[in-house]
Amino acid sequence: MNNQIQYSLVKRPLSPFYLFICILVIYSSGYAQENPPRPIQVKVNTLQHLSFGTFIQGGNYGTVTVDYTGTRTASGSIILPGMYSLVTPALFEITAIPGTLITISNGPTATLTSSSSGTLSLTIGASSKGSPFITTGVTTLVYIGGTLVVKDLISSNPAGLYSGTFDVTFIQQ
Repeated sequence: MNNQIQYSLVKRPLSPFYLFICILVIYSSGYAQENPPRPIQVKVNTLQHLSFGTFIQGGNYGTVTVDYTGTRTASGSIILPGMYSLVTPALFEITAIPGTLITISNGPTATLTSSSSGTLSLTIGASSKGSPFITTGVTTLVYIGGTLVVKDLISSNPAGLYSGTFDVTFIQQ
């Protein structure tokens, strides 16, 4: 028994529509945004420290605030003397690929201490870029302010130079 299967191929000319599609696919080029390198590198450098300058406690509770523009204000019994006083917001330089989405996360309230055993509470404020923000150049400058809480008792925060650290996290999305 001999089983044979025969195939026949019928050749037809291509229709103009199919010919058009083939030419379109061959000669078209696609454009898309290239993927950023992985992992995305974000670097943060501190260029300037947060400084509240000189202030005087008038005897009661109060606050001293330096906003991201460097404007200093006080509340309660805090007096801001007219003498020269270095007042600056913190300044960070962010290095990232332009178009990187970054969210700023402020850490918990920080405690500043002095050599005379005094303490002040520091709450980090808003940033000049808001959060989240998108980098527009290779480097982006971000200013951040804060608020000091001065306690009621002068013995809790006697005159002196206070220092400490605070946490700010720059999260690349």
